[in-house]
Amino acid sequence: MNTGSDEPGEVTMTADGAKADGAAQEPPGQGLGSKAPEFVKARRMLHLSWQVGVFVLGLAVVVAGVIMLPLPGPGWVVIFGGMAIWATEFVWAQLVLRWTKRKVTEAAQRALDPRVRRRNITLTAIGLVIIAALVGVYLWKFGFEMPWKIKDQ
Repeated sequence: MNTGSDEPGEVTMTADGAKADGAAQEPPGQGLGSKAPEFVKARRMLHLSWQVGVFVLGLAVVVAGVIMLPLPGPGWVVIFGGMAIWATEFVWAQLVLRWTKRKVTEAAQRALDPRVRRRNITLTAIGLVIIAALVGVYLWKFGFEMPWKIKDQ
């Protein structure tokens, strides 16, 4: 039984977590699941408390990142840091981080394509020419006065 999608370029996983294409498997310690110390996992209440603590800490970091999105600060970096905290304990967060890493890697590879780079450089140059023309028209129509030389009316 395979899990995963049928999109090209994605790795299909078997039910036991092994890659179906025979590629190198992850080391046993790098699989999905809790990264809590063994003595914590051995005690149910302690493990539940550990999970609650990890969730609350991750939630605080993610909320701080969301607050930083409109304010000064590295909002997305902090949000992904909170997701990484959650990924130490929760499988869903580990899967989200794997998906995000895969998509970022794919986007980086597409950005390195020479055709895409040429297109982006061309669009940037066109945009700069348009902005320069608009600034020129504005200055021609209204002129330019330094703020300390504006006359009171």
